[in-house]
Amino acid sequence: MLMMMLGAVQLGAAAACVVVLVPMGMAGWHLSRNKMLFFSGALFISLAICVHLTPYFPSVPDFVTSVSSAVVFDHRSSCINLVNEISWEVKPNASFHHFNNTQNSSSIADFYDKRWDWSDSYKLKACEFTKLSKSDASDLLNGSWVVIAGDSQARLFTLSLLNLILGPQSQRMDSVRADLFKRHSDYSVLVNETGMKLDFIWAPYVMNLTNLVMNFKTQKNCPDVMIMGAGLWHMLHFTNASDYDLHLHILKTQVVSLLPFSTELAMNEPVTGSVPIKSSHLFWLGMPVLINGMLNTEEKRAKMNDAMWHAYDKALGD
Repeated sequence: MLMMMLGAVQLGAAAACVVVLVPMGMAGWHLSRNKMLFFSGALFISLAICVHLTPYFPSVPDFVTSVSSAVVFDHRSSCINLVNEISWEVKPNASFHHFNNTQNSSSIADFYDKRWDWSDSYKLKACEFTKLSKSDASDLLNGSWVVIAGDSQARLFTLSLLNLILGPQSQRMDSVRADLFKRHSDYSVLVNETGMKLDFIWAPYVMNLTNLVMNFKTQKNCPDVMIMGAGLWHMLHFTNASDYDLHLHILKTQVVSLLPFSTELAMNEPVTGSVPIKSSHLFWLGMPVLINGMLNTEEKRAKMNDAMWHAYDKALGD
């Protein structure tokens, strides 16, 4: 649309130059002794051109609206692609030196203070990203049923979400950590302050996620928010990106069938009517970046290498 308008402007300008300058030159040559007649003729020709070209141009408000809409669309699209451009700041905390002396801890990460933020670049600053506060997250998820299903990464995401909603200093978080990290088990919690119900479902394989979605479909009762992610276990125990890609396509088919769309409508338009249709907000946790030094067995270091990680990550993109 914008290119067509610019083309019309260029064409109109060229036509104006021909129509105006040629007659004006001829008039100037013949009417050099009568300047009033010369300028009157030039003004008449200019007005005539404006009258004839006006219907071919949009009004100024329409032009401004179309340009601003295009700018907003491009801006939003680029910001979506930049939302994961973050950087970490990791520093030893007060317990770090004590850890070096005792070597008595189950997790080295507990002795580091970790803080993340969006990378410092002009494009990211223009997007004006802001972190959600506890009150923001509580308002957004007030009264919602949230299901998080997947492998250990999904479990860590569950912990982070509850840490945001309950607060890092909440005494309940100690109980949450103890129950949530029971080996290969599900977890449920009800946040009374907001009425949010959260279910974590241990589903380390994509096939488990597909069965979960099919159960929701059969029961005709879907959560308000569903967050899924799996792939690490498949990479370790099957090490076959093509098979992983196949299971992802099967899962996608089942997920699409949950959406409130009608096959009878063209372009998959949403079903409309007097009865509102509940639609879940669906999110997928991408493949985490693997750090070789954090892989604690020879089998993991051999199978979960960079080449295999890129193959699995590519399957997600397809």
